[in-house]
Amino acid sequence: MTIATQNQDAQRVTAEKTSAALLSIFAACAMTGLKIVVGIVTGSLGMLSDAAHSGIDLLGAGLTFFSVRVSGKPADEDHTYGHGKIENLSAFVETGLMLISCIWITYEAVNRIFFHPTEIKLSIWPFAVLLTSIAVDYWRSSQLLKVAKRHGSAALEADALHFASDIWATLAVLLGLAATWVGERFHLPWLHYADPVAAIVVSILILRFSWDLANKTLGVLLDSAPAETRQRMVDEVGRVDGVLAVDQARVRRSGTSYFADLTLSLSRHLTFQHTEDLVDAATEAVQRVIPGADVVIRTVPRENAAESVFDKVRAVASRNNVVLHDVSVQSVDGKFHVEQHIEVKETMPLRQAHDFVRRIEDEIRREVPQIASVLTHIESEPSTIELPIGIERDRQIESHLRHAARRFPEVRDIHDVIIGRIGDRIHVSCHCTLPDALEMQHVHDIITALEDQFKLESPDVYRVLIHPEPASDNHHI
Repeated sequence: MTIATQNQDAQRVTAEKTSAALLSIFAACAMTGLKIVVGIVTGSLGMLSDAAHSGIDLLGAGLTFFSVRVSGKPADEDHTYGHGKIENLSAFVETGLMLISCIWITYEAVNRIFFHPTEIKLSIWPFAVLLTSIAVDYWRSSQLLKVAKRHGSAALEADALHFASDIWATLAVLLGLAATWVGERFHLPWLHYADPVAAIVVSILILRFSWDLANKTLGVLLDSAPAETRQRMVDEVGRVDGVLAVDQARVRRSGTSYFADLTLSLSRHLTFQHTEDLVDAATEAVQRVIPGADVVIRTVPRENAAESVFDKVRAVASRNNVVLHDVSVQSVDGKFHVEQHIEVKETMPLRQAHDFVRRIEDEIRREVPQIASVLTHIESEPSTIELPIGIERDRQIESHLRHAARRFPEVRDIHDVIIGRIGDRIHVSCHCTLPDALEMQHVHDIITALEDQFKLESPDVYRVLIHPEPASDNHHI
């Protein structure tokens, strides 16, 4: 996905979330106003407490509208993880506002029950407003929750929970008013306390929703993540072929975005390209568990339990960034004796090259205690590029090469012969066609023997490079 496409998707998500928040503000304004008017006219504490709850929702809706607009901004130098956490902060502030409303409602209810009883003026309007409020709250809560779940918005989810709590709170107020009406109708004085009791029930409901929301919001603000999500991510990455172990795995959330940091153990013999492929596969594994997660993976080279002596020797060479070839290992009386060729810069003095190779030999013996001795042939690795002097193909040299090749029945043909000169040294390269099914050990033996035979017939040739090709890929036969 291109950056332009990602920006367009982000703008679309922000627009949808902003529209939902704006709708929430309009609905909260209308219902809060109606409840306040009816509560003042009737003197119902339950109605006023419900209006206070809706007023808190109105403040929260305004805060949500602001937060979803800010959270949609892209990351910048001061906010490298983006602005998503402002939604979680907004939700946390809303829990504080809800707690304040709980305290006020409880105080007023206790005051009316024990100290200043208040007569309620009943009419059809409180019931009509409350039933309308239930219908509106159900509709807007379901709409907000859909958008919140679709985009993982903590602020919109907090708004949806507020409106869901409004439904239960409004039902409690409705029952309280109904009980008060029954008390007046049938002269049951004790039912006059139904309204403040209903207000206390509303306060308890608000407190419960606030507690659930605060726990969830604090978890995000403190970078907590569900343990089962992390474990599923670790298990999924661990199943990637080539990953030896998941050394560390961390997950955090910022607004609607998830960030995952992992440290993976990989074989120390992998190439950079293979390592990159494994990192890509591990990233896809994480995103199967946490879709859209921003994944950062650090790789650590580790020794594989299946490594041979050759692998361990090559690992030491790779660690020291040297070219190693022609490694041979002999076992004598339970101890290994290693012979190897190492290339060093052609300008390196002998003493420096000797000390450098000696350190590598010591490191190899520490790596594999069973190795008793290491014999190294030091070669010069050309560090300068010389322009070869082009010469015509020397028919005699090429004839010697083809004559040597005829001694080996496996060789189908010799082609693309190039004879060049660098300085006063003659270099010969060619392509050699061999049977497809020939094993590489046999191929190596034939090529080596052919090079030796050719140098016997042309002793003035300094270096020979023969590239083996399968017969099925040869277009020269």
